Amino acid sequence: MTIDLKGRIALVTGASRGIGYFTALELAKAGAHVIACARTVGGLEELDDAIKAVGGTATLVPFDLSDMKAIDALGANIYERWGKLDILVANAGVLGVISPVGHIEAKVFERVMNINVTATWRLIRSVEPLLLKSDAGRALILSSGAAHSCRPFWGVYSASKAAVEALARTWAAETQKSALRVNSINPGATRTAMRAQAMPGEDPATVPHPSEVAAAILPLASPSLTETGKLFVVRENRFVDYRQPE
Repeated sequence: MTIDLKGRIALVTGASRGIGYFTALELAKAGAHVIACARTVGGLEELDDAIKAVGGTATLVPFDLSDMKAIDALGANIYERWGKLDILVANAGVLGVISPVGHIEAKVFERVMNINVTATWRLIRSVEPLLLKSDAGRALILSSGAAHSCRPFWGVYSASKAAVEALARTWAAETQKSALRVNSINPGATRTAMRAQAMPGEDPATVPHPSEVAAAILPLASPSLTETGKLFVVRENRFVDYRQPE
């Protein structure tokens, strides 16, 4: 299926590497102008070169999601330049530590919640008016199977992703009568730096490359998408709604 995103504006956080990088590239290949956000300037510049190589365009916005004022200003800056936003991919996140709940340092817990939850809420608040100006606004919130499995020692990350899913479902319910569609995505095990941090003994060749996941994400940004308030889980390089039978 060919996805045509010509004339559409897409914002991707955590775009300097991993799933964010390759999702931004897929969106650009489909014709969207990509607003790429991340802390790592070098990674953003590499992404810009890759997007130009496929004939796409991007605007690079280097900043840390812990900078809440920068998130607030982002929406205003997008409005001034483009007047709308068609696609949001809230991908950026941090793992924190793999540790018993009672052993997590307060500063670590607070940083994970700040980046994974508070920054996502702040981003929603900043760009919602722009997404509602689109004729087919699409918001994709990256989650994780950890939100449901609640494996031992993954407490802070699991809690943060459960909170993000709750935000997304609530937002979807609040906007269901509009043209905005809001969905969560569990990409499953993916060959990323975060995965390597969490699973240091795992052979990375045994899990999908983020480019495969990004290709599966692309249809969820399509103007033809009708679902909202769902959690999509990757299955064989495609996404299925986990609440529906396959």
